[in-house]
Amino acid sequence: MRYEGREEALRARLLHWYDAHARVMPWRTAPADRAVGVLPDPYRVWLSEVMLQQTTVAAVKDYFHRFTARWPTVGDLAAAADADVMGEWAGLGYYARARNLLKCARAVVADHGGVFPATRDGLLTLPGIGPYTASAVAAIAYDEAATVVDGNVERVMARLHHVETPLPTAKQELTELAASLTPQVRPGDYAQAVMDLGATICTPRKPACGICPWMADCAARAAGVQAELPRKLAKPEKPTRHGTVWLAYRGQDWRGQDWLLETRPERGLLGGMLGFPGDGWDGAGGQAPLPLAWERVAEVRHTFTHFHLILDVHLAKAPEDAQPSRGTFVPHRQFRPADLPTVMRKAYDLASSVILTR
Repeated sequence: MRYEGREEALRARLLHWYDAHARVMPWRTAPADRAVGVLPDPYRVWLSEVMLQQTTVAAVKDYFHRFTARWPTVGDLAAAADADVMGEWAGLGYYARARNLLKCARAVVADHGGVFPATRDGLLTLPGIGPYTASAVAAIAYDEAATVVDGNVERVMARLHHVETPLPTAKQELTELAASLTPQVRPGDYAQAVMDLGATICTPRKPACGICPWMADCAARAAGVQAELPRKLAKPEKPTRHGTVWLAYRGQDWRGQDWLLETRPERGLLGGMLGFPGDGWDGAGGQAPLPLAWERVAEVRHTFTHFHLILDVHLAKAPEDAQPSRGTFVPHRQFRPADLPTVMRKAYDLASSVILTR
């Protein structure tokens, strides 16, 4: 049963807490600034929300600073070369986000004059923007009363209302509970306040209930089960895949070698990223790119969202006139290991360490 007076009191206490304890983020406008009408740049809000999906704030900050220094506006990003954006994204994971980032930026420039739509419904028309991101940008950047629900919000709602239904089954119920609290006034600050509450106080383990602004209203705390919620259905065990990756190099000085790389297909794992030719792990298949005396030098282990991967790393030195069937030798002056996705960088680090010892 809903009681509007109670809900208003909950909103007021949370916003009062947020005004004093809001986290400082490079993409965020402080509550005091918002109070005098300063709203954040929708581009920076959108970029941060895309980066933060499945990733922590700590991991995102450096990427955000680099992106906004290199491409300070959505127009700058839309005009960027795909390879440059994918290279800057390398290591952040979930590479489809980077491809969608470019598609969205280009749509904003081409179809909206370089200005993000100011409503949730308008934002949903953009490529790569789903319900969560549309709600977050609409609320935070434009102060629309859109309900923003991420993992932190789900956890807070599950505990506040003592929801025993496990996730993901409980998602709809938790979204409805979050919507019942979303205010018409300061919805952007409120959305960020609930997320901050989950990230800093109502944490997955050992929630700091004693300093929580909603402590007295938390039904899970009253029942003594706050640390156990939200409950989750058991996840199926991840399968393990095996594969091969071939690292061919040429050049005498190991610090100045050319490496054989290929741009991966747009669709699929690590789509659009640079990588070493491989086989047997991503469904794409393929043969060794050159008829060389390949040596198995190491094994790389990496975990993706849905599976574990074990890659056999094969290494060979190619002659200067080698003509590979796949990929291109990238000159050492243009090769940046940091542009490689994490699993490929692991393979490179192992292979280059082998060369160094010879």
